[in-house]
Amino acid sequence: MWVDHDGNSVLMNTAEGRIKLRNIARDPRVAVTIFDHKNPYDRVVILGRVTARTHDGAEEHIDKLAKKYTGANKYQKSNPDEKRVIIKIEPVNIY
Repeated sequence: MWVDHDGNSVLMNTAEGRIKLRNIARDPRVAVTIFDHKNPYDRVVILGRVTARTHDGAEEHIDKLAKKYTGANKYQKSNPDEKRVIIKIEPVNIY
């Protein structure tokens, strides 16, 4: 899953109807692991809580992530039937 940050929180982007949203609605605790593809033992683990979910700016956010991760100006798998959601995660512990 692609990740971003706003300086204080971890941001992720998904779409309504995905299991991630059902899981965090049931339990907002999450773990995010980010690792170096060249050395998977070099990693950061973030334990936190989902503090917000919003549709505001979610389409622009997924395009920003697509640019960051693929170089494309627009998210290539965009589906007009999907409603994008930004998930905001407040870190509790970082390892």
